[in-house]
Amino acid sequence: MPRKLPRNSQDDFIPAYLKLPSEEIDKRIARADNILTSCRLCPRSCGINRKEGEYGFCRTGDKPVVSSWGPHFGEEKPLVGRGGSGTIFFTNCNLGCLFCQNYSISHLGEGAEASFERLSSIMTDLQSRGCHNINLVTPTHQVPMILKALRMAIEGGLCIPIVYNSGG
Repeated sequence: MPRKLPRNSQDDFIPAYLKLPSEEIDKRIARADNILTSCRLCPRSCGINRKEGEYGFCRTGDKPVVSSWGPHFGEEKPLVGRGGSGTIFFTNCNLGCLFCQNYSISHLGEGAEASFERLSSIMTDLQSRGCHNINLVTPTHQVPMILKALRMAIEGGLCIPIVYNSGG
Protein backbone atom coordinates (compact mmCIF):
# COMPACT_ATOMS: atom_id res chain seq x y z
CA MET A 1 0.00 0.00 0.00
CA PRO A 2 1.55 3.35 -1.01
CA ARG A 3 2.27 5.83 1.75
CA LYS A 4 0.68 9.26 1.78
CA LEU A 5 3.57 11.58 1.07
CA PRO A 6 3.93 14.53 3.44
CA ARG A 7 4.52 18.00 2.07
CA ASN A 8 7.65 19.88 2.97
CA SER A 9 8.61 23.55 2.80
CA GLN A 10 9.30 23.12 -0.92
CA ASP A 11 5.77 22.02 -1.81
CA ASP A 12 6.81 20.86 -5.28
CA PHE A 13 9.74 18.73 -4.09
CA ILE A 14 9.49 15.25 -2.62
CA PRO A 15 12.74 13.63 -1.43
CA ALA A 16 13.52 10.35 -3.19
CA TYR A 17 13.46 8.34 0.05
CA LEU A 18 9.76 9.18 0.44
CA LYS A 19 9.00 7.73 -2.99
CA LEU A 20 10.29 4.28 -2.01
CA PRO A 21 7.70 1.70 -0.93
CA SER A 22 8.06 0.65 2.72
CA GLU A 23 9.01 -2.87 1.61
CA GLU A 24 11.93 -1.52 -0.43
CA ILE A 25 13.19 0.53 2.50
CA ASP A 26 13.03 -2.60 4.67
CA LYS A 27 15.02 -4.58 2.07
CA ARG A 28 17.70 -1.90 1.95
CA ILE A 29 17.93 -1.81 5.74
CA ALA A 30 18.34 -5.60 5.86
CA ARG A 31 21.01 -5.55 3.12
CA ALA A 32 22.97 -2.78 4.82
CA ASP A 33 22.66 -4.42 8.24
CA ASN A 34 23.96 -7.71 6.81
CA ILE A 35 27.13 -5.95 5.62
CA LEU A 36 28.06 -5.42 9.29
CA THR A 37 28.69 -9.17 9.73
CA SER A 38 31.75 -8.89 7.46
CA CYS A 39 32.14 -5.14 7.21
CA ARG A 40 32.73 -3.73 3.75
CA LEU A 41 30.98 -0.37 4.18
CA CYS A 42 34.06 1.55 3.07
CA PRO A 43 37.07 0.83 0.82
CA ARG A 44 39.10 -0.36 3.84
CA SER A 45 36.98 -3.56 3.80
CA CYS A 46 37.99 -4.55 7.34
CA GLY A 47 35.84 -7.70 7.14
CA ILE A 48 35.18 -7.68 10.89
CA ASN A 49 31.85 -8.69 12.43
CA ARG A 50 30.54 -5.47 13.95
CA LYS A 51 27.37 -7.26 15.13
CA GLU A 52 29.56 -9.46 17.39
CA GLY A 53 31.37 -6.51 18.96
CA GLU A 54 34.42 -6.45 16.70
CA TYR A 55 35.90 -3.08 15.71
CA GLY A 56 37.76 -2.18 12.54
CA PHE A 57 39.48 1.00 11.41
CA CYS A 58 36.44 3.20 12.14
CA ARG A 59 36.15 1.94 15.74
CA THR A 60 32.36 1.78 15.43
CA GLY A 61 30.07 -1.10 16.35
CA ASP A 62 26.48 -1.65 15.25
CA LYS A 63 24.79 1.25 17.09
CA PRO A 64 24.70 4.91 16.06
CA VAL A 65 27.39 7.06 17.65
CA VAL A 66 26.71 10.80 17.50
CA SER A 67 28.88 13.73 18.54
CA SER A 68 26.41 16.60 18.16
CA TRP A 69 23.50 17.91 16.15
CA GLY A 70 21.67 21.14 15.49
CA PRO A 71 20.93 23.82 12.91
CA HIS A 72 24.23 24.59 11.18
CA PHE A 73 24.90 27.79 9.26
CA GLY A 74 28.49 27.06 8.18
CA GLU A 75 27.61 25.08 5.06
CA GLU A 76 27.10 26.28 1.47
CA LYS A 77 24.22 28.79 1.14
CA PRO A 78 21.89 26.43 -0.78
CA LEU A 79 22.09 23.96 2.13
CA VAL A 80 21.68 26.55 4.87
CA GLY A 81 18.71 28.57 3.60
CA ARG A 82 17.11 30.61 6.39
CA GLY A 83 16.60 27.83 8.94
CA GLY A 84 19.99 26.19 8.73
CA SER A 85 21.12 22.75 7.69
CA GLY A 86 20.01 20.10 10.20
CA THR A 87 23.47 18.73 10.81
CA ILE A 88 24.20 15.48 12.63
CA PHE A 89 27.92 14.90 13.29
CA PHE A 90 28.66 11.17 13.48
CA THR A 91 31.54 10.05 15.70
CA ASN A 92 34.61 8.27 14.31
CA CYS A 93 35.45 7.93 10.63
CA ASN A 94 36.63 5.51 7.99
CA LEU A 95 39.12 7.94 6.39
CA GLY A 96 41.71 9.05 8.98
CA CYS A 97 42.69 12.28 7.20
CA LEU A 98 45.60 14.05 8.92
CA PHE A 99 44.14 17.53 8.44
CA CYS A 100 40.51 16.76 9.26
CA GLN A 101 38.49 19.82 10.28
CA ASN A 102 36.48 17.60 12.65
CA TYR A 103 39.55 15.94 14.20
CA SER A 104 38.20 15.65 17.75
CA ILE A 105 35.06 13.93 16.48
CA SER A 106 36.55 11.70 13.79
CA HIS A 107 39.93 10.82 15.33
CA LEU A 108 39.39 11.16 19.08
CA GLY A 109 35.90 9.67 19.09
CA GLU A 110 34.04 12.50 20.85
CA GLY A 111 30.41 11.47 21.07
CA ALA A 112 28.08 8.91 22.57
CA GLU A 113 26.14 5.87 21.45
CA ALA A 114 22.51 6.67 20.65
CA SER A 115 19.55 4.37 20.21
CA PHE A 116 17.89 4.15 16.81
CA GLU A 117 14.86 5.85 18.36
CA ARG A 118 17.02 8.70 19.62
CA LEU A 119 18.66 9.23 16.23
CA SER A 120 15.20 9.21 14.65
CA SER A 121 13.95 11.82 17.11
CA ILE A 122 17.02 13.99 16.40
CA MET A 123 16.05 13.98 12.71
CA THR A 124 12.42 14.93 13.34
CA ASP A 125 13.48 17.54 15.92
CA LEU A 126 15.77 19.23 13.40
CA GLN A 127 12.88 19.34 10.94
CA SER A 128 10.54 20.83 13.56
CA ARG A 129 13.18 23.49 14.31
CA GLY A 130 12.93 24.71 10.71
CA CYS A 131 16.03 23.11 9.21
CA HIS A 132 15.88 22.70 5.44
CA ASN A 133 17.53 19.28 5.34
CA ILE A 134 19.11 16.54 7.43
CA ASN A 135 22.86 16.85 6.89
CA LEU A 136 24.65 13.59 7.77
CA VAL A 137 28.31 14.44 8.44
CA THR A 138 30.76 11.53 8.08
CA PRO A 139 27.99 8.92 7.67
CA THR A 140 29.64 6.13 5.63
CA HIS A 141 30.62 3.85 8.51
CA GLN A 142 27.16 4.26 10.10
CA VAL A 143 24.85 3.85 7.07
CA PRO A 144 23.03 0.71 8.36
CA MET A 145 22.22 2.43 11.64
CA ILE A 146 21.17 5.64 9.89
CA LEU A 147 18.78 3.69 7.65
CA LYS A 148 17.08 2.06 10.65
CA ALA A 149 16.61 5.46 12.30
CA LEU A 150 15.49 7.03 9.01
CA ARG A 151 12.73 4.42 8.70
CA MET A 152 11.44 5.46 12.13
CA ALA A 153 11.79 9.16 11.30
CA ILE A 154 9.73 8.71 8.12
CA GLU A 155 7.00 7.13 10.22
CA GLY A 156 7.32 10.16 12.53
CA GLY A 157 6.74 12.59 9.65
CA LEU A 158 10.23 13.36 8.36
CA CYS A 159 9.89 14.87 4.88
CA ILE A 160 12.93 17.10 4.25
CA PRO A 161 15.89 16.18 2.01
CA ILE A 162 18.84 14.14 3.28
CA VAL A 163 22.38 15.40 2.58
CA TYR A 164 25.19 12.80 2.54
CA ASN A 165 28.13 14.96 3.66
CA SER A 166 31.28 12.87 3.31
CA GLY A 167 34.94 13.38 2.56
CA GLY A 168 35.03 10.32 0.33
